[in-house]
Amino acid sequence: MISKIKELEKISRLLDPGTNQRNKWNSEVLNYSDAFINKLETSKAFLSSEENGKGIYMLDIEEQATELTSLLDSVTKNIDQVGINPASGGHMGYIPGGGLYPSALGDYIAAVNNRYAGVFFAAPGAVRLENMLIRWMCRLMGYSNNATGNLTSGGSIANLMALVTARESHNLKARDFDKCVIYLSEQAHHSILKAIRIAGLYEATIRQIPLDEKLRLSAVELEKSIVEDKKNGLIPFYINASLGTTNTGAIDPIDTIAAIAKKHKLWLHVDAAYGGFFKLVKELESKFEGIKEADSITLDPHKTLFLPFGTGAILIKDKEKLLKAYHYLADYMQDSIDDNQEISPADISLEQTKHFRGMRMWLPLKLFGLKPFRAALEEKIYVARYFYQEIKKIEGFEVGPEPELSVAIFRYIPKDKNANSFNKKLIQAIQKDGRIFLSSTNINGVFWIRVAVVSFRTHLVQIELLLDIIKENVQKISK
Repeated sequence: MISKIKELEKISRLLDPGTNQRNKWNSEVLNYSDAFINKLETSKAFLSSEENGKGIYMLDIEEQATELTSLLDSVTKNIDQVGINPASGGHMGYIPGGGLYPSALGDYIAAVNNRYAGVFFAAPGAVRLENMLIRWMCRLMGYSNNATGNLTSGGSIANLMALVTARESHNLKARDFDKCVIYLSEQAHHSILKAIRIAGLYEATIRQIPLDEKLRLSAVELEKSIVEDKKNGLIPFYINASLGTTNTGAIDPIDTIAAIAKKHKLWLHVDAAYGGFFKLVKELESKFEGIKEADSITLDPHKTLFLPFGTGAILIKDKEKLLKAYHYLADYMQDSIDDNQEISPADISLEQTKHFRGMRMWLPLKLFGLKPFRAALEEKIYVARYFYQEIKKIEGFEVGPEPELSVAIFRYIPKDKNANSFNKKLIQAIQKDGRIFLSSTNINGVFWIRVAVVSFRTHLVQIELLLDIIKENVQKISK
């Protein structure tokens, strides 16, 4: 048996490479990273091909090792050079993700030291770091010290956690679900509907509250609906408001909705996945009136803090309600029970095992400080406003509501052609060009093209280029 163990050990030690091998791999990965970043200004924001990355199948998992050089070559060809390039300043479709360089360093550190950041006993410093980030976000939103939260993989999980916490806080039982009522607008993110299903509330009544002229949830119609539902013996319990809808960036009247929620004793959740960190911009402070009254808030640092995908956050105003929903103890975890003042992330979330996400957020915030983040967010607001003003000057274009944040919608109205069909051709032409990537949406049967200025690499030069591309393609399609 000893000889067998030693034979296996010799092979298994390949998983722990020495200094020379690590240095070689480090050098190759850094060269790849530098080449990728240095080419971003001339790279397209969207690329398509007939192969669309099929070549990656040539590198399926097998017994023998493969040289890193060939792997990175395949990544460049089959991953980097097809589809949307989220790192590009020309990515203005959907709500772009970020990708700050220090976040990659933070992920590297977190992967190397591999701290288990789920339980305080296992990694007290890591848990303190993540809780410190949560407390900072709570302060930013105006929450008291009694609030807490969790770093999630994104807004979808954050929205789900908020709904489950509300369900448990209201002591709802399965027998109540078909009487429960959830209120949202048709502009609410589709992850809310997913969360309703996953949380077992698919039998609940979902009220889509009408919008006002600025595509915001109507507070007047909301209260009317709540009053009527109460009269009919239903159980109104949850309101989802948006602070920056994905479609248009609209901000629901949070202050008024918060007063309605308090009056009728409903849970108010504010989905601020896109818009939340615009709180850093002083000019927009008035738009956040009432958010501190919300019972829960979703934030996405991978949107407007420009971090890599997979970085979300849920904030809960009353930490006891979050603990009630998620806290469990297992016999094999008895060593971790401690009377420390820090809450373990595993006690207040869906996840037990989790990546040390806090490092990718903390490192850039510390290396840069908040000042450039504030400036970048304010810049995106002004750049979106500039686009909105300039596209209106071009004959034939129609625009949606004035941007409240950094999303604008527009479309071209041809004199002798169907507008929806024309704009479908226009978005296809923009995407085929590839230098700028935009996406489209449908609002009440009307086809709109969206400009979402969220990437930290999007500046005035990209907007000027976009305007030129739009004008060129309108002329081509009109012929």
